[in-house]
Amino acid sequence: MTAIVTDRREKIRRYIEETGLPFDVLIDERRDVIRAYGVWHRIGIDAWNKARPAAFLIDPDGSIRKSWIGDWQWQFPSGDEILEAFAAPKQA
Repeated sequence: MTAIVTDRREKIRRYIEETGLPFDVLIDERRDVIRAYGVWHRIGIDAWNKARPAAFLIDPDGSIRKSWIGDWQWQFPSGDEILEAFAAPKQA
């Protein structure tokens, strides 16, 4: 698992040290990755110049098996939803 964040490097480094995150974090300060995935959120009520909350299940061949994209910064898929998608057979 890898998280992609748009916050400043120093802020994220401190957060990782404090929480001991068990996965990698990609820092996307220029917003290149979030734009490529179509989740860049220029201006909104709850955020600006950030990514919409999103999760992508990407297969080893690089194809996106499942995606979740929220409208608000607090909308994320549940852990159960992600595990169900991971366990489901890949659709052709």
